[in-house]
Amino acid sequence: MTKDEKYMKLALKMAKKAEKKGEVPIGAIIVKNDKVIAKAHNTREKTHLATGHAEINVINLANKKLKSWRLEGCTLYVTIEPCPMCTGAIIQSRTDRVVYGARDLKSGCHESVIDLFDQKFNHKVEVTEGILSDECGNIITNFFKKLRQK
Repeated sequence: MTKDEKYMKLALKMAKKAEKKGEVPIGAIIVKNDKVIAKAHNTREKTHLATGHAEINVINLANKKLKSWRLEGCTLYVTIEPCPMCTGAIIQSRTDRVVYGARDLKSGCHESVIDLFDQKFNHKVEVTEGILSDECGNIITNFFKKLRQK
């Protein structure tokens, strides 16, 4: 198992935690110096906040832990391709690298809809896609399938 797969499995655990709470099952973790410094999942249903995405939540936790808005030297692992809001937060937080599992064909901002990471912002983020993509995609697909059956 690669290091990226190991950390994506932790993000998947957070996604499963979200699912148990009735949230869209997306999980995220942030790693610095090979240590997990923050982990989070979607909380929009609980908090009634549009910004309750896993990436925003994990960035906020990491900022508090590091006592800095800058996440230089950090890698963010997330189970699905980040949306425009989360992509902006990743860039603005100066996160060095993002690793995601499944593509989001409706609002993904790396390859699916638009590549915001490739724009000429003041900070470049290295992006790795497709880590445990089947597992990451299946958890969301199955969640919405069950929701539609209700």
